[in-house]
Amino acid sequence: MSGAMLELILKATLDTLYMVGVSGLISALLGVPLGVLLYVTRPGQVLAHPLASQVLGAVTNVGRSVPFIILMVAIIPFTRLLVGTSIGTNAAIVPLTIAAIPFVARLVEGALNEVPPGLVEAAQSMGATPRQIILKVLLPEARGGIFTGLTITVVTLISYSAMAGAVGGGGLGDLGIRYGYNRFDPTVMLITVVILVVMVQGFQMLGDRLVRRTDHK
Repeated sequence: MSGAMLELILKATLDTLYMVGVSGLISALLGVPLGVLLYVTRPGQVLAHPLASQVLGAVTNVGRSVPFIILMVAIIPFTRLLVGTSIGTNAAIVPLTIAAIPFVARLVEGALNEVPPGLVEAAQSMGATPRQIILKVLLPEARGGIFTGLTITVVTLISYSAMAGAVGGGGLGDLGIRYGYNRFDPTVMLITVVILVVMVQGFQMLGDRLVRRTDHK
């Protein structure tokens, strides 16, 4: 394999890590609070608000229902407005993030569901405010589940980034299509798949380690 191809593979790998890293970070910063809101605004919870709960739930469900490839095409005008282009790694980050936020939110909501209600009731009986309950009871108790959800999100973003590459998003998906599929080079296709598998395994191992360190159950 030529040096030029090795450089292309390295650049595509770094582009994929960049897309996944930035979209994963932004989706975590926005998705975790959204997941908390989904949980605490339910009837019977510390910030119960049925209307807000229904609206947030509906918006989240809509976001999760749209297939990624359709979402990516549908928001091209919005992507172009934000980053000035609809192709390339920066452009791919926009739909990746929008797709991941509701995904993270539902996983966080699921992690909070595992917190024993008795802990919240005990905190309320001692006069804890809703903010204190969220920050000192719910989130600490759900840390393991939240890290598990974020790990699943990153792994999902890796596969989404490959799809984004197939339609001009750059990264390993773009490399595999242009130099592997279109040029009938099975070696490039195989290398692309192997790198993606290694990425998934690496992030999964890192996530599992974080879960073991943070989950006190």
